[in-house]
Amino acid sequence: MTPFSRTGAGHGGIATLICGALAAGGLAAAGVTALEPKAASASSHREAPLISGTPQYDNTDVYAFVSPDKPDTTTIIANWIPFEEPAGGPNFFTFAEDAQYDLRVDNNGDAQEDLLFRYTFRTHVKNDKTFLYNTGPVTSLDDPDLNITQTYDIELLKLKNQYPVSRTKVADDVPVAPSNVGKASMPDYGTLRKQAIHQLAGGAATFAGQADDPFFLDLRVFDLLYGGNLSEVGNDTLKGYNVNSIALQVPNHLITESADQPVVGIWSTTQRKNARGQFRQVSRLGNPLVNEVVNPLKDKDTFNASAPKDDAQFLQNVTNPELPKLIEAIYKIKAPAEPRNDLVDVFLKGVKDLNQPPHVTPSEQLRLNTSIKPAAKPKRLGVLDGDTAGFPNGRRLTDDVIDASLQVVEGELLGAKNDLGDAVDKNDKKFGHSFPYLANPTEGSRGPLAKGVDSGNDVRSQLGDALRPAGATGSDDTGLIAMSAGAGAAGVLLVGSGLLWWRRMRNRAY
Repeated sequence: MTPFSRTGAGHGGIATLICGALAAGGLAAAGVTALEPKAASASSHREAPLISGTPQYDNTDVYAFVSPDKPDTTTIIANWIPFEEPAGGPNFFTFAEDAQYDLRVDNNGDAQEDLLFRYTFRTHVKNDKTFLYNTGPVTSLDDPDLNITQTYDIELLKLKNQYPVSRTKVADDVPVAPSNVGKASMPDYGTLRKQAIHQLAGGAATFAGQADDPFFLDLRVFDLLYGGNLSEVGNDTLKGYNVNSIALQVPNHLITESADQPVVGIWSTTQRKNARGQFRQVSRLGNPLVNEVVNPLKDKDTFNASAPKDDAQFLQNVTNPELPKLIEAIYKIKAPAEPRNDLVDVFLKGVKDLNQPPHVTPSEQLRLNTSIKPAAKPKRLGVLDGDTAGFPNGRRLTDDVIDASLQVVEGELLGAKNDLGDAVDKNDKKFGHSFPYLANPTEGSRGPLAKGVDSGNDVRSQLGDALRPAGATGSDDTGLIAMSAGAGAAGVLLVGSGLLWWRRMRNRAY
C-alpha cells in the first residue's frame, strides 16, 4: 500500500519460502476484523469476543529471538493487557492473581510443549485507607510510598505428552516494576525498571512489569482496509499505550533438544481460575495476527482455548484466507489462486533448512532457530529481505510484521512483486540494548503543565508523611490528612455561608 526501499538479498531461496508463514498465518486477513472491528485489533489486542472483556488475561504479542548482546541465550517476551492508558488511575495496571501466565516451549517439533515456565502473581497493599497507588515520590521498588506492589513466582515444568514429569520453583517473590504513574510520583522510572530485572540460576534472567507496547502498526486498517483509498495509513495507533510484559532470558542449551536440533517452537497462554477452583486456558498466542485476522468469529474463542496439537481444525482458515479477497474487491489487486497449500507447509511446519524441526507435526507456533546468530544490522522485513535472524524465524521487537505479512499474502512468493505496507516502519520509542530490551512505559503525567505552574513537586512530596501505613515512621496515617481536609472543608463552608448571608442582607429593602 505504500512503497518502501529494500536492501540486501531480497527474494531468493529460503527468503521466499519463509515468508509463506506470514501469508498463511499472521496475515491471512485483516479481512475478518475489517468486517467486525469490535471483535479485534492489533496483533492480538482484543482479538476474540470473550477475551476482549477481560484484558488482564488477554495476551497481545509474543516475541522470541536470540539475544543480540548474549547470543548464547534466547529472550522470550509476552505481553498482556492491551491499550493501557498511562493516566488510567487510580487503579493502575496489575497482573491477575487468579491466573497462570505461561511461556511454552516445544523443542522436538511434536506440537506439544516440553518445557513450561509459569508465572503467578500476588498483590500487596500497604495502606488501604487511601485511594492512592503511591503516597509520595517512589525511588525504589521497596519504597514505603509505593502503596500497591506485586511479586511473582516462577515454576519450571517439564512435560511429556502434556503431563508434568517434574516441577521446580526457579524464582520466589520477585518484585514487579510498577505502572509509570508520572514524573512527580516516579521521578526516575529507569531505576525502578533496572531493579525489577532479576538474575536466575544458570545464567537466566527475568523481568515483569509495565512497558511501552512494542507493536507498531496503523490499526485503522480495520476501517475497511485503510479507508478504502489508502488515506489513513501512516499513523502508529499504539503510540502512547502501554502493556504488562513478562520477559525471560534463558541459555539456549536449556530450551533446545540438543546442539544438533536447535529449533524451538514458542507460544504463551493464560489460564484463569473458574468458580470450581480449576484453571482453564482462556488466551493463546504464538505467531502474530493469527487469531486476529486468520480465524473467523466462530473460531476465535475456540482457538484461544485450544492447543497446537489440535490445529488441524483451523486449516481451512489458512488455505482460503479472506484478506486477499477483500483487497481484490476494494483495490482490484487480483487475489492469488486457492487453496494456498504452498503457504500452509511453511506456516505450520517452519521453513526447511532454516527453522523447521525434523519430523515436525504441523501446528501454529513461533519457531526459532537458536543457532542463527543475531544480525549486526537487523532489517525490518526479516527473512523477506534476506535477514534470516528475523521474522518469521522467531520475532524481534523491530520486525515489521505488518508490511511483510501484507506483501506475502498478496502473492510475493508467487511472483506478484509488491511493496504493500502501512507506512509505520518502526516503534515510536527506541528499544533497549540489553535485557529486557523493551522501551520504558509512557508516564501518566505526559501532558503539558498548567499555566503558571513550574516543574516542582514540593506539595506532592509531603503527602507521603501523612499517608504512611500504621506502624511506619513519620506522621500518623490517613487520619491526620482526613481531619485536616475535614477542618478545611468546614472552614470553607462557614466562610461561604457568611458571604451568602452578607449579600442577602445588602439586597434587603430595609
